[in-house]
Amino acid sequence: MTDPDPSTFPETADIETATDDYAGRFAGRSGQWMLEVQSRELRKALRGMNGGSALDVGGGHGQTEQVLRSEGFAVTVTGSAESCRHRLPPDSPFIVADHLQLPYADRALTVVLSFRLLPHCDRWPELIPELCRIADQRVVVDYPAKQSVNFIADKLFALKKGFEKNTRPFTLFSHREIREAFEAQGFTVTRHPQFFWPMVLHRMLRNPALSRFLESPARWLGLTYLFGSPVVLEAKRHVP
Repeated sequence: MTDPDPSTFPETADIETATDDYAGRFAGRSGQWMLEVQSRELRKALRGMNGGSALDVGGGHGQTEQVLRSEGFAVTVTGSAESCRHRLPPDSPFIVADHLQLPYADRALTVVLSFRLLPHCDRWPELIPELCRIADQRVVVDYPAKQSVNFIADKLFALKKGFEKNTRPFTLFSHREIREAFEAQGFTVTRHPQFFWPMVLHRMLRNPALSRFLESPARWLGLTYLFGSPVVLEAKRHVP
């Protein structure tokens, strides 16, 4: 089989998220706390599964592979370029792939996961069906929600970029359009929102204890479920 040519891939947003520069956004105690919240919600999205095969699509950022392994999955990570394996353990199975044409048969993997890719993928209406095509039981993705403080993202972008330096524009999704995209592929969805307050606020605070204090009432009151973002989306196949 001929090796894929990354220069022809239509979507390569994961190359940036696999860099050390991007990883710096989660450096320090606040960054580690945010990753802990993300991992907690990911584990919720995997509940009831007993391991199996997993594909971490665009997972060169290294934020999700170890969670999948700890839940008993045999994981392969994909990237749009060889450089995307830079932050992964040397023994991690990795392939270079076109994320809109993944080299797997229908329903070949128990679970397919993709974080940090959907909001930066211009052709996301093609990405979702492809993730669903190769997943036998479940797909898990994350996305920033319109029904959150992100609705003023355009107004805050200059301020956000001034603080984070390496932030980039991203697509906001309504819960409805994401739900309908997965339902069209025969999946039902469950939302697991992460934060009520914007992540940039927590980065600016640099104080996980204060961030927990701010987030707790919103989660207890149900505001995080209604207006939280990013959302970890659990999609279960419901057709035989």
